[in-house]
Amino acid sequence: MPYYFFTIRSTKRSQFIDVSGTVLQYVRSSNIKEGLCHVYVPHTTAGVTINESADPDVVHDILVRLSRLVPDREGYRHAEGNSDAHIKASLMGSSAMVPVHEGNLALGTWQGIFLCEFDGPRQRSIYVTVMDSGA
Repeated sequence: MPYYFFTIRSTKRSQFIDVSGTVLQYVRSSNIKEGLCHVYVPHTTAGVTINESADPDVVHDILVRLSRLVPDREGYRHAEGNSDAHIKASLMGSSAMVPVHEGNLALGTWQGIFLCEFDGPRQRSIYVTVMDSGA
């Protein structure tokens, strides 16, 4: 089962970074034609999501709504001052699973895979596992 790892550096406290192209490169280099691709981030203040990648206003709107739902200063008890980042990461989740069909990610026309940064700027790790369906 092919396993890959890469890092990416965020440049803002909160941002979505489209990692679809890098993930697709790993899927293609695996030579797996049918199966699943698992994308995982081992961080408690970052997440992974699949959403629209064609219009950057969608990412902007998600970040604005998350900041309203989970403000950065709400009297949280966590001493590091980044409780909002932990909550937002929990809401997004730490992984995503995408089908692989004919050697490509089976994403919808407008979909992309995003690293969701909530406590940047930082260097983040991303793990990609490509699993063969055996078909």
